Amino acid sequence: MQAYGPGFARVYNLKWSGYAQRIAPALLDFYQPRGYGSSLGNVLDLCCGTGLLAWHFLERGYRVTGLDLSAPMLEYARQTAGDHARTGRAAFVHADASDYSLGERFGLVVSTYDALNHLADLDALRRCFACTARVCDGWFLFDLNTRAGLRRWGNVEVDESRDDAVIITRGGYDGHGDRAWMHVSGFLQARDGLYERFSETVYNTVFEMDAVHAALLETGWSDAYFATAEDLATPVDAPERLPRAFVVARK
Repeated sequence: MQAYGPGFARVYNLKWSGYAQRIAPALLDFYQPRGYGSSLGNVLDLCCGTGLLAWHFLERGYRVTGLDLSAPMLEYARQTAGDHARTGRAAFVHADASDYSLGERFGLVVSTYDALNHLADLDALRRCFACTARVCDGWFLFDLNTRAGLRRWGNVEVDESRDDAVIITRGGYDGHGDRAWMHVSGFLQARDGLYERFSETVYNTVFEMDAVHAALLETGWSDAYFATAEDLATPVDAPERLPRAFVVARK
């Protein structure tokens, strides 16, 4: 899995925080009436990024472990968690989502903003599912960009809305292959007031939804279905038509 550097971590924290704010209420509303067992209050945020989603669960009284392969992302996550990290209710682990083990169990595992699309191939995704099944007692909720959604990556955007950053995103996907890419570059203001250039290319793997479903059942999950962020409780019949599909898996 690709580990992102300090420039991308800062841009992620500045530019893409809104998704966590939008999706957190839906995840909480789904899980709260369905959690059970001694691990009910433990949440694992897989590929937690800068901790923006974890913060919402922490504020609602859950204990959260965040896991990510990017050390710069985790530094932001610890800052975001604030007192929750200092009191031990939030913990952050530097590890690969396709090869990890943890010494506790979780009632809920979440992974959002197409984080699992960043795994290299279906084998890596399958390993992720197996690792997660070994630590989860309840639910695994994650989203994936579909092939239809990744076809939208062909645009160029220049964001000059902030005084401390200029962010340029340019993506590409031919609609047929198994990889999409997005190049994120620009300038970030440093502490001395000068601007530093950053550049990073991120990749999304295209996963067929039928293969995702089969991989979950092969790795220890008893049931799984596809849904939308607006209605996580209701399965959809044609997830490939969605730009972003949520997967709801149960142990």
